Amino acid sequence: MTETNVKIIGAGLAGCEAAWQLIKRGISVTLCEMKPVKFSPAHSNENFAELVCSNSLKAERIENACGLLKEEMRLFGSIMMEAADVSRVPAGGALAVDREIFSDYITKKLKKHPLVTVENGEVTRIDTDEYTIIATGPLTSDALADAIADLTGGESLYFYDAAAPIVTAESIDMTRAFKAARYDRGTADYVNCPMTKEEYTEFYNALVNAETVPLKTFENQKVFEGCMPVEVMAKRGFETLTFGPLKPVGLVDPKTGKDDSYAVVQLRQDNREGTLYNLVGFQTNLKFGEQKRVFSMIPGLENAEFARYGVMHRNTYIDAPRVLNKYYQTEKYPKVFFAGQITGVEGYVESASSGILAGYNMAALIEDKPMYEPDRRTAIGSLPLYISDKSITKLQPMNANFGIMEGLSERIRKKQERYAKTARRALEITENILKENEQ
Repeated sequence: MTETNVKIIGAGLAGCEAAWQLIKRGISVTLCEMKPVKFSPAHSNENFAELVCSNSLKAERIENACGLLKEEMRLFGSIMMEAADVSRVPAGGALAVDREIFSDYITKKLKKHPLVTVENGEVTRIDTDEYTIIATGPLTSDALADAIADLTGGESLYFYDAAAPIVTAESIDMTRAFKAARYDRGTADYVNCPMTKEEYTEFYNALVNAETVPLKTFENQKVFEGCMPVEVMAKRGFETLTFGPLKPVGLVDPKTGKDDSYAVVQLRQDNREGTLYNLVGFQTNLKFGEQKRVFSMIPGLENAEFARYGVMHRNTYIDAPRVLNKYYQTEKYPKVFFAGQITGVEGYVESASSGILAGYNMAALIEDKPMYEPDRRTAIGSLPLYISDKSITKLQPMNANFGIMEGLSERIRKKQERYAKTARRALEITENILKENEQ
């Protein structure tokens, strides 16, 4: 065990993963979390690793880039994946969790560890001579954001992110809705609300004309494509939603035996008990009253009870290509690392993966061992290589995807077969790098 202590600012997914990597190597951490002294606009739970926008950790299949990333994280002994296995709820081919059980598991595991000291309260300054991992997430407080701006030598960037509403299961009219998985892949875990063209037209007109919450006038709206508010997406065209979250293809209505709906709204189980469901793809900035009015027009949700309305909030991230190297380490201050969505990676899983590497590499720095050398042939390695790419002049948040990974040298026409082989290669490379570093 080393006497060196690492200060981790932020106990979200990235901060918790970083802490876990360090304490597994016998390095003590001080985990600084401003909750419950102060909450961000989107957080309400006192526990660590709170999931806000969705309870889904995306696809499980390794032919999906995020599914591959999760398997790579397991090779590192990810605490998030541990918690997900304990708290999973039915979600077809996706990995979804009970939010309360998930965050409670991680919180207890870290708080009980003898090498973890928790300090509650807002951090407002950064000591560059202190071993530090900044994992404050996309909702960094204004005071700390100013300190980060001073540290990075420029203004922070930002965009807007939105969360979908949640309704109670008992308030869904199952005489109008039905359970099914798209193309019958996996079990029938999604509730589907089919729409005729007439019903969709009425809903669409109400949606695009509904009142939204006004944004602050001094901020420019930058909406990340992966979390675009449904009303913003709808305004791109009448049929945009039917090719996106309301795509009707592959969903057979058992009442008719056909998949001829004009549009289908899907709801995904949000907790283990199955008492809550969130509207998939319905991140929104509509006023609460408008959400009730417009979303109740969806067949099956006429009497829906909203357990949580959708919200929209500012997400802050740094200009990583100008600040970080490929190890999530600041180039100007070697003892300071960043992790999580503040680096420009986007998504729960991606955020956690950056925390793993930041913690792993911080431990390597302290112990004078090799850092994890990111490889573009892997999902976990392609993300830091992307966000630290100096050729990028305007960084946009990035999810794990095969597009930023190095392709195969051989040509395989079938996409799923190609992705499966790419994934198997990635897992082998990740495992080999970890083995080499442990020698």
